[in-house]
Amino acid sequence: MPKISHKGQQMPASPIRKLTPYADKAKMHGKKVFHLNIGQPDIATPEGMLNAIKRIDFKVWAYTASEGTLSYRKKLVEYYNKLGYNISPENIIVTTGGSEAITIAMMSCLDPGDEVIIPEPFYANYNGFACQGGIEVKPILSHIENGFALPPIAEFEKLIGPNTKAIMICSPNNPTGYLYSKEELEALKDLALKHDLYLYSDEAYREFCYDGRSFTSPMHLDGLDENVIVLDTVSKRYSACGARLGCLITKNKAVIATALKFAQARLSPGMVEQIAGEAAVDTPDEYFEKVNKEYTNRRNAIVEALNHMEGVFCPNPGGAFYVVAKLPIDDADKFCQWMLESFSYNNQTVMMAPATGFYSTPGAGTDEVRLAYVLNIDDIEKAMICLDEGLKVYPGRTVSAKSLAGSHESV
Repeated sequence: MPKISHKGQQMPASPIRKLTPYADKAKMHGKKVFHLNIGQPDIATPEGMLNAIKRIDFKVWAYTASEGTLSYRKKLVEYYNKLGYNISPENIIVTTGGSEAITIAMMSCLDPGDEVIIPEPFYANYNGFACQGGIEVKPILSHIENGFALPPIAEFEKLIGPNTKAIMICSPNNPTGYLYSKEELEALKDLALKHDLYLYSDEAYREFCYDGRSFTSPMHLDGLDENVIVLDTVSKRYSACGARLGCLITKNKAVIATALKFAQARLSPGMVEQIAGEAAVDTPDEYFEKVNKEYTNRRNAIVEALNHMEGVFCPNPGGAFYVVAKLPIDDADKFCQWMLESFSYNNQTVMMAPATGFYSTPGAGTDEVRLAYVLNIDDIEKAMICLDEGLKVYPGRTVSAKSLAGSHESV
């Protein structure tokens, strides 16, 4: 029998989706499953995007330019320059989702054996994308005790070696919701310039900043034009995950030229998606204001509920729509599976993502889970009651989550 590739064997399973068979089986048995495992918002997609699709009238569903249509890239320039990025259409490669933006950026800048430093926990698929390219992730641990703040720059420097070529950040962060400050980004800028590193900035959650906090991008920092590569997507901003439309942005001409070759190899991004994307740029500010208020309320509800559970700690995130919570459990993977396979409360259960998959450090995150507050508050409250009841009877429950400095203060 032919053998699977070594790379295929090493490819990690997604902590977000790997428990889906257990959720499906629970539903077959009549249980209601609250999906807090995946960042699929229930917020309505802007009408402008949907109407643009309905109005489509073409005779041939043709290829588009490999870098994306000029009309869409011009609309993206409007959006990004309103934010102060000072770019032109030539600085943009349109991609099939944010995932392709990440993989093309990695392939364009990193060779097999090269290293990228990523504060962990981080978006689980970074591990998978790195595996595809033979790239080594060098994780730098952030801690739940201080809300997963950026680790000290001195800790980054300890990891930098001859094969280190890049740093990857995500702000607001998936999975922690941590929002990097301008001061933290300035420190990363100095480090990138000192060691001539690329700085990848995953900005999928740019619109989701709470409590009056502002978003800062490395694109806002002077002197970093050759180092910064922004990775973005319409998935979360416009609640359009199924559109699979993203982009790569950089002012580094060599990176753009190289990325275009990878884009040409996969031919082109979808035509219909870009038509919808053009319309999305004209989404009124009122849409985002309403969405931001809704997510703020959901965040408050889930964080308060979690911190009222015995032995549970959850920091209050500054952005995105995720939390990582520390639970009094022996093993997050076992617990999340048990909740789907062996537990129900009022014929309901909760699907979560075990946090182990958001770390590269062996043994990290074993008592943590990621929860996405993408459901309405009523469902979140029911899910939290269900989780609390599950924790009370879970066979692998520990005495308590570890004591945490800073108690339950916002971070």
